[in-house]
Amino acid sequence: MALDVVRKPDTLAQALAETSRLVEAQLEALLPVPAGAEARLVEAMRYAVLNGGKRMRAFLVMEVAKLFSVNRTCAARVAASVEMLHAYSLVHDDLPAMDDDDLRRGQPSCHKKFDEATAILAGDALQTRAFEVLAEEDTHADPEARIELVLALTAASGMRGMVGGQMIDMESEGKTLSGAEITRLQALKTGRLIQYSAEAGAILGRAPVAMRHAIMAYGRDLGAAFQIYDDVLDETADEADLGKTKGKDAAQGKATMVAILGLERAKAQAERLAEQACAHLESFGDRADLLKALAVFTVTRKS
Repeated sequence: MALDVVRKPDTLAQALAETSRLVEAQLEALLPVPAGAEARLVEAMRYAVLNGGKRMRAFLVMEVAKLFSVNRTCAARVAASVEMLHAYSLVHDDLPAMDDDDLRRGQPSCHKKFDEATAILAGDALQTRAFEVLAEEDTHADPEARIELVLALTAASGMRGMVGGQMIDMESEGKTLSGAEITRLQALKTGRLIQYSAEAGAILGRAPVAMRHAIMAYGRDLGAAFQIYDDVLDETADEADLGKTKGKDAAQGKATMVAILGLERAKAQAERLAEQACAHLESFGDRADLLKALAVFTVTRKS
């Protein structure tokens, strides 16, 4: 399948904007600022999660949930929880002990806006709030669905998922990894949370096993394409578009597919993965057009 077959930039842009509106309204409601001394903590949490971004993970939750006629408010709660978990990972990633970055989404990183201790606590609190939201009855009437959501997010974000990938990433600085090793690192660090975001919509919709597997395969390949193209952008994008410090991967000796394959082959690999992601959705017909368009956007974006 040629990628240009599923190009729908205007429609996708509108859908992403609508998702952002719905999910940010949920985040506002789920993170009210208290009157007590902990107000500074919540202000830092809100700063981290309400400062823009593509809301790609939230969009995946919402759009897959729509395939299975899930209530939009329930889907938006799950999407908000994913954005909290993602924001926590970025806050901690930016800390001096991790990637040591002063810029995030074109603004000062959380630890620069507040301080390191507050940023650490804000990340911790965003992570725990994410799981709390999933466990609440308003998220889904079926407790089994809520348990599945919690377990799936735990697997995607913990030691066998995102955090495990972060550890491998830090341990790999300055080392030469094989293509297979980099693929595994990126699948854990970035891909698992993207895959979960797609899977969560299917869990909400109590999707049949075959459909859930197709959605998970889509999310897996989309996540891989996203991270490889992120590596490409780290080399090629303007810092103003990127919204974070450019060229840090190379400067820190990070293991990337660009380092292994070179720019052009890495871009081609990302495009092949995006095509594979689209192919997993064929059984959904044109109802999955926006999800296919997202795969195209993933390997054509500027940030």
